[in-house]
Amino acid sequence: MRDFSADHRWLSINTATVRAQWPLDRIVLECATRGIRAISPWRDQVAAAGLDKIAGLVRDTGIELSGYCRGGMFPAADAVGRQRALDDNRRAVDEAVALNARCLVLVVGGLPGALSGQAAHKDLGAARAEVHDGIAATLEHSRRAGMPLAIEPLHPMYAADRACVNTMEQALDLCDALDPGRSGALGVALDVYHVWWDPKLQSQIERAGRERLLAFHVCDWRVPTRDLLNDRAMMGDGVIDIPRIRGWVEDAGYAGYSEVEIFSSEDWWKRPGGEVLDTCIVRHRSAI
Repeated sequence: MRDFSADHRWLSINTATVRAQWPLDRIVLECATRGIRAISPWRDQVAAAGLDKIAGLVRDTGIELSGYCRGGMFPAADAVGRQRALDDNRRAVDEAVALNARCLVLVVGGLPGALSGQAAHKDLGAARAEVHDGIAATLEHSRRAGMPLAIEPLHPMYAADRACVNTMEQALDLCDALDPGRSGALGVALDVYHVWWDPKLQSQIERAGRERLLAFHVCDWRVPTRDLLNDRAMMGDGVIDIPRIRGWVEDAGYAGYSEVEIFSSEDWWKRPGGEVLDTCIVRHRSAI
């Protein structure tokens, strides 16, 4: 396993981590000033700043994109909604290409309407079928564009509203069905917050291998958790054995960035942005 104790060259910042403090252009500059070599921005942040402006800024600063957040949200209540989702995912692919991202992360979606509080139905199997079909359709465009898609399995608590793919096994089953040749066009984004609890995690990481492991996200699970969406902890402040999981990931062939992604309305989003980034650097060296 790589030794991170001496530097932070393999640290990436998911820009949600300091989105409450700064706009995206400021985040890019603050990361570059600290020698942080990579970010993973969100589409709404890019849209607010301007795609061309951010593309130029990352190019000028030499910042890389460990990923781009996010595509997905495929299930819909009707054919019009499903087509709208496919069109949006094609735009997301094109944006990721313009930013030279390593992959487009997919949060695949759950029951149609559940995210806004009114699910159109309760058929999770149908939602998963729509996810399969949505990824298949998007993969045609992403292959032509040369942009890998990374399915991110989310914790089961999000099965209804955000993602009905909840384990590495489910995500890899989709990969094997849609990309049996392991071409590198389709893989997974492993976020320890979502999968640390899975008793099959090590074996599924081994199954994924280098071709399927496209992104590695880190934070920690606070005990007790005050909010299931916005109370992630800084690495080392929770119960996830992050170094053990990173060891499994690297043994399987992953050699990319460790991307810090923290949603924290009661803690880290209330602190100065510089303090957050500086703490990420320290914890990257000591807790990842």
